Parts: sequence; structure tokens; C-alpha cells
Amino acid sequence: MANVCDLCDGDGGQLMFRNDGYRVVLVDEAAYPGFCRVIWNDHVKEMTDLSPADRNAVMHAVWAVEVAVREVMQPEKINVASLGNMTPHVHWHVIPRYADDAHFPSPVWAEARRETQAATLERRRAKLPLLRAAIERHLATLS
Repeated sequence: MANVCDLCDGDGGQLMFRNDGYRVVLVDEAAYPGFCRVIWNDHVKEMTDLSPADRNAVMHAVWAVEVAVREVMQPEKINVASLGNMTPHVHWHVIPRYADDAHFPSPVWAEARRETQAATLERRRAKLPLLRAAIERHLATLS
């Protein structure tokens, strides 16, 4: 039986940008509007499996997405993570963090400490079209 990879079988979220090497998606995580992933398109398990040029390309994309998220979402902090224990496919999480988010100051994968007010989450969700435009603009400068 072949291995199944969620990031090979689908986009991994709402597609915001794609080129030949990688894509940027908005993660379907209701408590974290603006949570993005930068995903290498081909199935590659580790960063060191990529060529140096491809490693540089994906990391430049991660930093461009971070800049766009900071610019639009205006979080108190950004978390950038690459784990891949559950999905061994090169991808990076870019997560806006706020003092009032459900897990702060713990990682978003920890047990929730509180519930963020619905109105606050809705204000953050309203920024998502601007985030898409900012991501496209920042990544266009890499081409």
C-alpha cells in the first residue's frame, strides 16, 4: 500500500499563491485567521533533500509571507515552525499570535487557555483579502 500524503493529495488549505516550486495556503483554523503554510509542491521529506537553490527559494517565501502577515494582521508575535512529524512533507507554518488568542503564550498545538472573542476573530478574518494581496505582492518581488 502506498504512503498517503495530505500535502500531495491536496493544496493543504485555501490556495493563495502557487509557482513551480511551492505554494502558500491559508490554513482552515477558525481560531487563527491569517495562519499560513508555505508548502513545497513536490513530495520532499526534509529541507536538506532540496537543492541549496530550492532551500533558499522556500525560505525566501517563508520570510515574504511573514512580512505580509505582520503587515496586514498586525500580530504581537509571529511563530514560524517546521515540524512534519504527522505529515513528512516540507512545509512551514507562519502563524500570527496575539495575547488574546486561545493558546498564548503556548504554541497553537498546546491545550487552549481561553476562547478568543468572536468579534475579535471576525475583525481578523475581515483582513484576509488584504492578506492575500500582500502575500502576492511580496512574493512577486522574489521572481
